[in-house]
Amino acid sequence: MELDRRHFLTAAGALTLPVVLAGCGFAPSSSGPAESGTDTLTFTTWGTDAELAGFRTAIAAFEKANAGSKVALNSVPYAQMFTNIDAQLQAGNPPDIFRVPYYTFGSYAGRGQLLDLSASMPSGFSDRFTPQAWAAVQNKNKPFGVPHHTDTTVILYNKALLTKAGVTDIPTSLEQAWTWEQFEKVAQQLRKSLPADRYPFAYNWQGNGVTRWLSWLFEVDGRFLADDLVTPAIDSDAGRKAVDFTKSFFANKLVPQNSSVKSTKLAADLWYAQTTAMNFGGAFLIPDAATSLDFEWGATYSPRNIRSAGDFGGNALVATAKTKNPELAAKFLAFMTDAEQMKGFCEGASLLPTRRDLSKDGIMFKVRPELSPVFLGQASTVLPRDSGQVASPSMSKIITVLKDQLEQAFVGGQDTATTIKNISDGIGKATAS
Repeated sequence: MELDRRHFLTAAGALTLPVVLAGCGFAPSSSGPAESGTDTLTFTTWGTDAELAGFRTAIAAFEKANAGSKVALNSVPYAQMFTNIDAQLQAGNPPDIFRVPYYTFGSYAGRGQLLDLSASMPSGFSDRFTPQAWAAVQNKNKPFGVPHHTDTTVILYNKALLTKAGVTDIPTSLEQAWTWEQFEKVAQQLRKSLPADRYPFAYNWQGNGVTRWLSWLFEVDGRFLADDLVTPAIDSDAGRKAVDFTKSFFANKLVPQNSSVKSTKLAADLWYAQTTAMNFGGAFLIPDAATSLDFEWGATYSPRNIRSAGDFGGNALVATAKTKNPELAAKFLAFMTDAEQMKGFCEGASLLPTRRDLSKDGIMFKVRPELSPVFLGQASTVLPRDSGQVASPSMSKIITVLKDQLEQAFVGGQDTATTIKNISDGIGKATAS
């Protein structure tokens, strides 16, 4: 299966809506076409069927609570999303609201294309969010969006293959998560049990998912940017340990060679095909996995070293700087992060909340609810300094550096010292430009 299952579902979800291509290719959803007037907001997003249903429900509630206001939802395939957004921003006719991954947020905020929400939100608004979530929508200590939801990576495992290999002690709490050494032993145990064309695991760092490699760096308490979010910080013992350990996955044949960061074969695809016994993946995979997989599977926590860590996945909602109704846009963003709206969206779409209260009290996914604590627990390991680095305005350029250099390290034979130097130099150039 060559196509990312989530992107496939996204495209399929968009096709369930009335599709009328116009302008830069946006397709108006069942919320209706955009109307002129200051009481109308246009909102562009991609999404699975469950996500789009959640957005439509929240929009209906917002319109009911704000008589005379309307939000026109435009759903597009993920592959077209940011090409269209960039074109509209350049042309001066962007949507009022759009959805953006945290690792892309910084580039838009850094170019002055997003609405500064500092004076628009109610008093104490930031207190509703976890520190790591709030850090992910900051630019120069000002909020330019709201953290709508997050996701993080855990280990999804094929129960039968682990049992066959004699791996029966699966961590059931964050404190019991495998250490790096224990995880390596589990992987070696699986390697001995599996045929040559099957592998212990695959990691989900393909494409822009290369930011998930940073979890290994954070687990050894490392950084790739200093506090100023400009100075490279990866040239360290932690950086070298993270590169050494992840290089060993390929050298020891613990992962398929075609699962490197530039591979078009995604980790989830390999797991679905039972090419791997374990897969590092996010909660968004749960609904499709629950209906598509014909083997028993479970989830456990990612490995830990000096500390536990995780990737701060998910997306923010932002308003564009040129919105004609900044007050209504800010009101809509605040409404979308109300407890009732966030809870309903996350539980229905198998995503994680960014609110303190929901993160503390927990939510229950509608599909495989027993897995909710694993993902919530893993998400709690993300520190504000981790998510804050990923929200750097230079992150899109840093992603390119990471992809180029880690690819060379994993499958190109490049040594660790050269890899670290090249990453550090590349980050320096990215933040200076």
